[in-house]
This record gives sequence, C-alpha cells and structure tokens, in this order.
Amino acid sequence: MVDTSDLIARLPTSHYVEGRWVGGPRTLDVVNPATGTPITQVADASGEVAMAALAAAVAAQEEWAATDPRYRGELLRAAYERIIERADEFATVMTLEMGKTLAESRGEVVYGAEFFRWFSEEAARVHGRYAIAPLGGSRLITMKHPVGPALAITPWNFPLAMATRKIGPALAAGCTLVLKPASATPLTSLLLMEVLHEVGVPTGVVNCVVTSRSGSTMAPLIADPRLRKLTFTGSTDVGRTLLAQASRRVLRTSMELGGNAPFVVLASADLDRAVEGAVAAKMRNIGEACTAANRFLVHASVADEFTRRLAERLGGMRVGNGLEDGVEVGPLIDDGALAHVEALVAEAVDDGATVVTGGGRMPGEGFFMRPTVLADVRPASRVVREEIFGPVAPVMTFETADEAVQLANATEFGLIAYVFGQDISETLRVVERLQTGMVGLNSGLISNPAAPFGGVKESGLGREGGFEGIEEYLETKYVGVTL
Repeated sequence: MVDTSDLIARLPTSHYVEGRWVGGPRTLDVVNPATGTPITQVADASGEVAMAALAAAVAAQEEWAATDPRYRGELLRAAYERIIERADEFATVMTLEMGKTLAESRGEVVYGAEFFRWFSEEAARVHGRYAIAPLGGSRLITMKHPVGPALAITPWNFPLAMATRKIGPALAAGCTLVLKPASATPLTSLLLMEVLHEVGVPTGVVNCVVTSRSGSTMAPLIADPRLRKLTFTGSTDVGRTLLAQASRRVLRTSMELGGNAPFVVLASADLDRAVEGAVAAKMRNIGEACTAANRFLVHASVADEFTRRLAERLGGMRVGNGLEDGVEVGPLIDDGALAHVEALVAEAVDDGATVVTGGGRMPGEGFFMRPTVLADVRPASRVVREEIFGPVAPVMTFETADEAVQLANATEFGLIAYVFGQDISETLRVVERLQTGMVGLNSGLISNPAAPFGGVKESGLGREGGFEGIEEYLETKYVGVTL
C-alpha cells in the first residue's frame, strides 16, 4: 500500500498552464469525505489564470493540429502506460479525495487509462471520403479537421476517467484543451497533468485550472471567440446553463448530464443474476454515478423475493473508510450529499414506502450512508423522480411489460436502463421501446471505452468513447471539384 503521507506531500497542488505549475494567492481545501478533514490545499484559480490557460491552448492549437496522427497516438499510449505504472498512486489519491474503496479506485485507473489507449489507436484512423457526383462531371471530397481549442469541465465522482474520456479524443483529433476538474476532487487531475508532462505532451496542448468559483471563472472562456468546443459532464441543471452560454457563440458542445436509470426485472428473469446485476448497477461508486440504477421496477410475481435478496446483499455490505481492507461502501462526497439522500428516504417513507434495510446515516465522523432498500415506493415519490446519487434502492412493482416500459420512460432523463429477463422476445421488445441512450441487458455494468457513452432527452448531447467519441472533436469540410 502507498504511504499516504508521503504521497500527499509529493502531489502537485498548482494549476498546470503552458507546461508550468502556476500558483496563486488563493487556495481551497481538499477534504477527505471519510473523515471530514482536509487532505491538503490546492491553488484556487482567478479569472486571469483561466484566461492564461485558454491563451496557451490557443497558441498551441495550430502546431498541434499539424502533428502526425501517429505521434499524437504514441503520446497517448505512453500516458496510458505511465498511468498503469502509477496505478497505486492514482487509486490512493482517488480514495482519499472522493471516498470510493481502493478496489473501485483501482478499477477506475484501468478504466480511465483505457481511454488513452483506445484513442491512441483512433488517432491514425480519422478518415475522409472521395466520391463521384451522382450526375458526374465533378468529384466530392470530404476531409476532417480538429474543431479547435476545447474546454472540458469534469465532475468529482470519476476524477480520472471523466478527464481521460475527454482529453483522449481531443488530443487524438488534434485539439488542444483546458481542463477544469471539480474543486472537490482536483488532486487526481493534477496528478494526471504530471503524467502528461512526463511523457512529453507539448507545451500548451493540455492545461488544467482548479477553481471554487466555476461559473464566474469559466464564463469568460465560454464567451471567448477563440474557444471552439465545450464538453461537460455533470448535472442537467448546470448543463442547461452551459448550453445557454454556449449558444451565444454557437459553440460545438457535448453534454453528459443526469440520469434516472430504471432497473427492470421481468417475470422471466434469473433472480440470482438480477440481484448480482442490481448490486453492481446500484452500488458502483457508492451509488454516486449517473449510470447508477435509480428505480427498481420489478414484476409483482418476483418482487418479494428479489427485494429480500437485494436487502440481504446491501444490508451485509461493510461501510467504512475506503482505504481499509474489506470495506465495500465508502462515504458520500460531503455532508450536503448525505443530507440530500437522507431527505429522499424520509420523504419516501412519509409517502408510504417501507425501509427493508438501512435507512439513515452512520454515526461518527465522515459522510456515511447505510445501504438502503425501500419497498412499496410510490411513482410520485421524489426518490424515484430525482437522481439519488447514493446507496439507496427504491423498489416498485408492475404487472405487465407495457406497464414496465411506461414507468421506465416516465422521466425527463434518458441515459441508461437495465433489463433482466430470460424470455428473449419479451426482453428485446422492452429494450427497443426504452427511451435511453444505453441499455444493460442482463448486465449491471456496461461502461466500456470502446463503446459510445451518452444519453437522450435531458441526459445530454453527443457520445464519448467508441468510434463515435473522436467525432465530437472533428469538423467535416466538403470540397467540390469540377472536372
């Protein structure tokens, strides 16, 4: 295990701008949610520092876009390998600042690094097109160009993977970038900047600024005519605000926003498999994931048995500091998040729900919530209308597949859904009617760098990962040639 005191002492705590570490007079605390106490302090950017980061990205854009695709790919591959070499450091930092267990942090290191490996291979596979016009007499040529300097705003819940999922395709496409990580979990991003610096990413190509005043600090960058791309992962409310700001200059945008994932258990489901999938879909990252199962829609004929088994599994999970051996559930990110989850549970009970296991916070220091299963939840309860972002599983029942689809689609969100059933005809009919960008079919975990990640409705715009991911950072130019 990594010596945490030594690691914290070695971590970069300044902004990374134009290839240099830049401090400032203001700082902000990075708090360990398992103890509620500060880990360290990092620089808190002013508007001037943020604009300097954009200026650096702009200055580097033309030369970076002109580099050979293979060169860009090899830098990303080197960064992938370096992250894997330093996996224990990255995992420890993530657990310290975000709270997830070391096992989950190690999983995120592999997942996050894989975006660099995937896009290192995609850099050399950007294609144009040549065609003869249908009526003859001319030729149609299309070519792809990098969009230009990008601003990437990432959340606190997956501090490595959300950064690499944006930096990877941007660099592969030939775009420079300014990264603005969440102020709650900046240390992982700053450590990532150290890796990119070590492997030789040129000056100004990637920059990183941390700020506790995100709105006022980022707004001038979004309004700046030199910025050409905005990519954001976070809440739908903030996404709406950013889209409004971006619309003034018709910025290219990609938005990965909130979710309210239904987990549908059909009458034909293998319950052993469904319960395992439910634990994975609900408890990954302490439930603090946009892909987390938020509403459990279970056929009435199997609801009691499913609920009992799920409660046994969640109720038996060990809660504690993610650095400790055997811990399966870490703390929520802060006291506000914990209070929000507690309020959702209390309101559901007031609406008539029954607490099968859990139900409240753990005593003592830190921001710990007991894994909770609720039965007899009403469709109007806030716990199934809003994103929970915590270890709470509300169960509702249905009688027919049509009712399950209606309940699943009764939300403004459409990121991901999960469906469990052994009747392939019924299962596929349900999957085809779900209004989501992704579906886990008999699987509670489907995120993969080689697959397009994204939603429909108010869960966002665009896709990250897969063959589609690099297209978000490319423009298409058409050239008509008359013979």
